[in-house]
Amino acid sequence: MAKTNQIGLAVKDTQKLAIGLNDLLANYQVFYMNARAFHWNIKGEKFFELHLKFEEIYTDVLVKIDEVAERILTLGYTPLHSFSDYIKQSEIKECKNISDGFEAVKSILEGYKVLLVKERGLLKMSGDADDEGTNALMSDYIREQEKLVWMYSSFLK
Repeated sequence: MAKTNQIGLAVKDTQKLAIGLNDLLANYQVFYMNARAFHWNIKGEKFFELHLKFEEIYTDVLVKIDEVAERILTLGYTPLHSFSDYIKQSEIKECKNISDGFEAVKSILEGYKVLLVKERGLLKMSGDADDEGTNALMSDYIREQEKLVWMYSSFLK
């Protein structure tokens, strides 16, 4: 059995990274559906503002879902690809019938908190494995999402 994969990284490291990335992928998929539902179902005084913001979120997350899945493939593994797996794996839970803007933003912030913890774990793991590709993705995601947390937290005050 080879000790390195097709891009020269240690198989023992990439296996752990793929597990972590699949966990992140599952959480992103549920986060995506929540943001999409908020976009569809938002009501009230802040409708126009939040309707657009939730669309920005789910559009961005859709790109990240693809990047994470392709990174798993690049490492030589198979990304999760069924909603039953996503629901079973995800720490972020489905939100149903939320139309209140403040409740939806609170849920978005809770989701980002989960994602950031997972991304920081993957950042450390990928750094230790000399996996610059995964490391760069996680670093970019963390930077973007920390700013979004600040902005959405400010909305709630």
